[in-house]
Amino acid sequence: MTKVLAADVSTWPAEDPQLIGSRCAACGATTWPRQPRCPRCSGPDMSELLLPRRGTLIAWTTQGFVPKLPYAGKESAEDFRPFGIGLVQLGDDVRVETRLTESDPAALRTGMEVELTFVPLYVDESGDEVLTCAFTPV
Repeated sequence: MTKVLAADVSTWPAEDPQLIGSRCAACGATTWPRQPRCPRCSGPDMSELLLPRRGTLIAWTTQGFVPKLPYAGKESAEDFRPFGIGLVQLGDDVRVETRLTESDPAALRTGMEVELTFVPLYVDESGDEVLTCAFTPV
């Protein structure tokens, strides 16, 4: 079986899954993941908002070592593979910090178009493959 790490932050396993954010009715602030109260004005009137699947890579780096806990991946230092981390602008309102499918610095550039996808993160104790969201260059 395949499942996602955090089922409430996206519409996966939809055919074209999207991240689920929220928008404040009072001030228009957009968040991801969705939040019950607005971080800008503290208002309680947040509505669910499906975020665009494509965005623009604003900044990025490469994670070259096993992250410290509470990292959900199960790699050891011996089998760890570096991965990209990026700040992606989705639409006009929100930026998300996310995993990238590309880690080669020569293949990444600020301003490039990226698209949401889901990639394997680890296999859990039950033998299920656990996926996480990531963005891939278009």
